[in-house]
Order: sequence, then C-alpha cells, then structure tokens
Amino acid sequence: MSVYIHRLYTKTGDRGDTALVGGKMVRKDSSRIECYGTVDELNAVVGLVRHFNRTEVGSEDCRQRIDAVLERVQNELFNLGSLLATLPESLKPEQPRIEERHVEALERDIDDLNQNLPALRSFTLPGGGAVAAHLHLARTVCRRAERCVVSLMREESVDGAALRYLNRLSDTLYVLGRWNARERGEAESLWDPKRS
Repeated sequence: MSVYIHRLYTKTGDRGDTALVGGKMVRKDSSRIECYGTVDELNAVVGLVRHFNRTEVGSEDCRQRIDAVLERVQNELFNLGSLLATLPESLKPEQPRIEERHVEALERDIDDLNQNLPALRSFTLPGGGAVAAHLHLARTVCRRAERCVVSLMREESVDGAALRYLNRLSDTLYVLGRWNARERGEAESLWDPKRS
C-alpha cells in the first residue's frame, strides 16, 4: 500500500473535525480518533526507546536485539493505526492490518526473552536506565491504547486482533524492559509496600 502526502495542512480540522480513511468526517475527540491517536503516541515513545537504546551503554547484541523487536513493532503500530482509522466497511483488501501472526510473533518474543529471567517476587518499579524507563513508559501508553480500543468496541466494530495485539505488546514491552536491565547489568527495583 503506497501513501502519498501532498499537503500537510488542509484546514478541514480547524473546527474540530477530521476525516477517517475512506473520507467519513468525525469529531477529533471521537473514540476512534482517541484510539489511533494513542497508538501514534505509543509509536513515538517506542521511537524514544530506540534512540536511547542506540546511545546507552550495553553490548551490540543487546542493542541489535531490542532494536529489531521495536522496529518491527513500530511498523505494526502503523498498521494498527491504519486499521483503527478506517471504518470496517471502508477497509480495502490491500490495507495493512494486524493479524494473528503479529500476535504470535509477540508471544514468541515474550517466551524467548523471559526464559532466563529470574521469577519475580513483587511488582517492578518503573525506572532504571533510559531504555528501561522508556520501556516502562511505552508499556503504560500501550495499556491506555488497549483501554481505548475496549471502549471503542462498545460503540463500533473493531477487529479483535487489535485488542489481542495491544495486550501482548504491553507484556512484550515489560519483559523487554526486564531483559534489557539484566543484559545491561542494571538493578531491577521491586515494589516494597513496607517502604511506603
């Protein structure tokens, strides 16, 4: 699917409306716009993780592994945004979608990254180095995107793979953060309710 952007501003949104893929006009605060806007925000945070991953101390293997997963995820998030920006009746056969194979790839990532991590005794406190901290941020934005999709599903038809993908992605980001901390020799801070 090719994309051609000929103008960056159209002025059609100056009164609070925007067009979905297919041309239907909706309010900019509609549930559908909130969904793909939050997915776009998530993609931007994943971009930050990739930036810090390239500049933070660590082995080249660690950097490459994290970047390979996150580059794929960024492309899939654009597919998801495209899906959410389109009403089901306006979907074209060639339009990118989130499919079960994308969910399954995330499951393989989770299983592979998690296999040598120590079992948790408590919840992980967000933080660590720049990569770990931004992975935690990405995870929380992903959960918000997931909640947005759940809300949208009450109002309109949404492909269930979108919800499954976001659910699996938040877990992937969490495990990737733990794996990153171990690979970079960072301490993993755990929640201690007695210290509150």
